[in-house]
Amino acid sequence: MKSAKGKTSASKFLSLVLRHQPGIIGLQLDKAGWAEIADLIQKASNAGVHLTYAIVRTVVDTSDKQRFSISSDGLRIRANQGHSILVELGLLKTVPPDFLFHGTVKRNLVAIRHQGITKGNRQYVHLSSDENTALETGRRHGYAVVLTVQAGRMSIDGFTFYRAENGVWLTEYVPSKYVSLR
Repeated sequence: MKSAKGKTSASKFLSLVLRHQPGIIGLQLDKAGWAEIADLIQKASNAGVHLTYAIVRTVVDTSDKQRFSISSDGLRIRANQGHSILVELGLLKTVPPDFLFHGTVKRNLVAIRHQGITKGNRQYVHLSSDENTALETGRRHGYAVVLTVQAGRMSIDGFTFYRAENGVWLTEYVPSKYVSLR
């Protein structure tokens, strides 16, 4: 396993173990996705990854996307959303704004027109309240396009929405009839 020296590599490592594969270092998350920071640091060290409390705190405090939260007592950490493993984040159903946005790449448009926006291997579809954030999300994977989602109409039609601690909007599925190319 590589060393998590830089902030970016530490953030990627935390995403891996807190969102997708805690078992890769033998880490146990509770049902809400929390892990003891001391345990995380120790298990990372055992796997050959150097983390300190200061590194973890820096990643959490300086993340522009606010991917992680530290508990009020400063002893635990969890990912705010984006899990491919089952966790119960304790999110409350929230009425969304009329429109939300989803960033993706051009090559996904045909599938989205036929299948809608699916969560893939994650627990939820991720949506943004602003176009720029959606565009940046899509750019991570290639030529980005921004889709407009009629979230208000979806909510009226019975779809459930949640808002993660970092402001990302979550829902289980977006049928294609609610999606348009921006």
